[in-house]
Amino acid sequence: MEEKKKLRQELINQREALSKQEWQEKSLALCEHLQQFLAHATVVSPQRIILSYFYFRQEPNLDPLFELKQYNWGVPRCVGETLNWHCYQPSDPLEKGKFGIREPKPEAPLCPVEKVDLILVPAVGCDHRGYRLGYGGGFYDRLFEQSPWRDIPKVGIIFDFAFVPKVPVEAWDIPLDGVCTDCGWRISL
Repeated sequence: MEEKKKLRQELINQREALSKQEWQEKSLALCEHLQQFLAHATVVSPQRIILSYFYFRQEPNLDPLFELKQYNWGVPRCVGETLNWHCYQPSDPLEKGKFGIREPKPEAPLCPVEKVDLILVPAVGCDHRGYRLGYGGGFYDRLFEQSPWRDIPKVGIIFDFAFVPKVPVEAWDIPLDGVCTDCGWRISL
């Protein structure tokens, strides 16, 4: 557990040390890789939903993807110990959640899980096995344990320096199906 905490802090410090310009350039490069993937992917069907997130502490910024009108988007709202997923369009009103992260308002329509094709998962770090290092709150781990969430393809989103040789793993950790960075796909979906 101490090893996990140390690695988490090292990677967060490295991410937060990026200049604003580096952060923006890396985020845009990552969005380009995801956009190319989505343009050719058979994983996402028309009228289905891609779940994403709003960046926090200089995580990769995926906001430009929300402008791709050919896809339906969902974003999380933290409710207690769980994530509720709400449909989202760039014109929708947002508010700051309990962790200071932008969230949809509680009245925003919920995403039906049976219409979700793909989950873009924020991470502090990932490894070649698909294991993800998060912030330690367990929100995504609890989500991925539940059926039908466990069967939906999950892609870890990190900057390339956060693709590490090995993430310390707990018994409850569920590996991701893919990992995409600003340098491209480290684990292809």
